[in-house]
Amino acid sequence: MAGRGIALYRGTDQACPYLAGQTAASAFVDPALSLTPAIYARLLAHGFRRSGSFVYRPLCPDCAECRAVRIPVDAFQPRRSHRRAWRASAPGLDVDPRPAAFDDQHFALYRRYLAARHPAGEMAGGGADDYCRFLLTDWGETVCVELRSDGRLLGVAVTDVVPGALSAVYTFFDPSQQGRSPGVLAILAQVELARRWNLRHLYLGYWIADCRKMRYKSDYRPLEVLVDAAWRRVGPGEPMPGGDRASRADPPPSAP
Repeated sequence: MAGRGIALYRGTDQACPYLAGQTAASAFVDPALSLTPAIYARLLAHGFRRSGSFVYRPLCPDCAECRAVRIPVDAFQPRRSHRRAWRASAPGLDVDPRPAAFDDQHFALYRRYLAARHPAGEMAGGGADDYCRFLLTDWGETVCVELRSDGRLLGVAVTDVVPGALSAVYTFFDPSQQGRSPGVLAILAQVELARRWNLRHLYLGYWIADCRKMRYKSDYRPLEVLVDAAWRRVGPGEPMPGGDRASRADPPPSAP
């Protein structure tokens, strides 16, 4: 991408937040670049993603464990556990993609989620401005996919819309409803939204084999993994590049 006129800047080294003992660094797209959803779609295809308005990809000195992954939505088949979670919540569940904007109810849920799941995280004490800087951008098209159960807000999946794809930015949910697998419901809802809008992929960010928080992404099959600048499709039961913890739960689905 840099050879096509996009300048990249290397960030400073820091302790990796995902793998103990590793040093992390990122390559950032020039913040002066006038980004558009079309340019961002190209960057996503090269392993970048965004945090707020900043677009980056890992550029760690001694590690390459972060692998960009995406779901090819037409080929995706939910696991038995995914179907079970969806059936259990389907009565009274409403999924509504709304244009992204600050919403008091969303923000209150976000604060409750962080307090329960990431109380020591740097975002936990942030205010409304921090929330907007983290999740929203003035150059992209973003939706907040609401999940409501009998009218009650269960979760919000902040999702970018680009030509040909959706990109999951961040999902937060009611911590008291964790037993209903709201994270699974959010991914399935985004897959269905991509199908409805005739989009090819749902980008899930980075997968790390040895990070428990990231491992769940390889449960969604088939999954495409960016390896050596090429997307490789990994089907049910196949090992993930760099190590697999993915086929540990359910057998591959026998039918769509």
